[in-house]
Amino acid sequence: MADIKFKKGFLWGGATAANQFEGGYSQGGKGLSTADVMTGGTHTTPRRITPVLEGETFYPSHEAIDFYHRYKEDIKLFAEMGFKVFRMSIAWSRIFPNGDDLEPNEEGLKFYDSVFAELKKYNIEPLVTISHYEAPFNLAQKYNGWADRRVVDFYVRYCKVIFNRYKDVVKYWLTFNEINCLTMPFGSFLAGAIIPKEAELKSGLDSNAQERFQGLHHQFIASAKAVKLGHEINKDFKIGCMIAYMCSYPLTCNPEDILLAQEKDNISNFLCSDVQVRGYYPGFAKKYFRENNINIFMEEGDEDILRNGCVDFYTFSYYMSVCVSADPNQESIGGNLAIGLKNPYLKASDWGWQIDPKGLRWSLNNIYNRYQIPLMVVENGLGAVDTIEADGSIKDDYRIDYLREHIKEMKEAVADGVDLIGYTPWGCIDLVSASTGEMKKRYGFIYVDKDNDGKGSLDRLRKDSFYWYKKVIESNGEEL
Repeated sequence: MADIKFKKGFLWGGATAANQFEGGYSQGGKGLSTADVMTGGTHTTPRRITPVLEGETFYPSHEAIDFYHRYKEDIKLFAEMGFKVFRMSIAWSRIFPNGDDLEPNEEGLKFYDSVFAELKKYNIEPLVTISHYEAPFNLAQKYNGWADRRVVDFYVRYCKVIFNRYKDVVKYWLTFNEINCLTMPFGSFLAGAIIPKEAELKSGLDSNAQERFQGLHHQFIASAKAVKLGHEINKDFKIGCMIAYMCSYPLTCNPEDILLAQEKDNISNFLCSDVQVRGYYPGFAKKYFRENNINIFMEEGDEDILRNGCVDFYTFSYYMSVCVSADPNQESIGGNLAIGLKNPYLKASDWGWQIDPKGLRWSLNNIYNRYQIPLMVVENGLGAVDTIEADGSIKDDYRIDYLREHIKEMKEAVADGVDLIGYTPWGCIDLVSASTGEMKKRYGFIYVDKDNDGKGSLDRLRKDSFYWYKKVIESNGEEL
């Protein structure tokens, strides 16, 4: 391990999303987003979608952790840790409040002017996700979101504005967060694609696969157009895809399990990245569409658009792995969109997410062997309940252990020949959980004083992991 080094200039940092930490949901001319109509929930109580805001109901995204007013304080803390890069998202409805507006909201643009200026002050490179689990809610209501082809043009208009506005301060862009969530039931609303019917939310049914995959096609077209447009505006832009990588092992050496694991990898992971990296739908996708009565409507020229809009680099989230089996009687588990079977060789987090650092090395090799383009791990972390000690310290050794083991496996992947360019652990500061709306499921190096009911001072406190990660960055991953 001693002779394995991360490359000089490796991009160490942290990751967030506007809807989970920005707040200021109705300030500065911002419109409602799909995230703004999602109530709080818990591990056992699902979040609800309310097309009309309910007066007494708690909506976590409305204030989140108030980065909107505290961005200078937070960026200063990131700089203290030594961040080289900060992954953040722009709230689409802060720039185009309704999504289909003809002109952008100048006050929203000025807010991000200020954020980028603050990052530049500390020489922190922004990595900007253009659409991260939120879209203007008006687009969901008026057009059924991405199911409507017209939304492609609204997205491209949005991209044109932010690419031109920030062309001298942002180099790295991601078109859609975890775009492959649209291959899964109920991933659609997270992506701002389709409003699920209340009955389906309650019953767990999924009757809109056709709409989901049509919406996904429209996102592929939008992404490809954004890549081409971005390169025209600034040839130095690096524009990437972002995949929720679901590492799936066959539970046994039964050939049926082996084939199921391969199919899961193909449909859940590689369908989307093949289109975005290679520029065309793979053969297995066409077979899957035939077998599931999914008919993707393409306009004339769509194949050329996809071919001419391939991404420059590949980024992904990695939290856990699952197993798959042809045996229907095995114990199932889930986490971060991944649903599969329990691996008897692994331990799990308090939320039941299996902890598998070696799976990250396997995933890095699996992805890089397929594409040979630069990779970045843009989400990875441990959600846990943190406790403030009597002396004010927060001892989160469990988080340090989790991250240390994953960084070790990243090093091994680099030794294997993987071109890994950066690492931004998820929730570098405590923020609202996307799946449950909770605050107690904490990921950050920085503690935020806020509870599940929205109460708290919002004060920021450094955890033990804060000081540990600072040393990791200072040593370029040598001191773990």
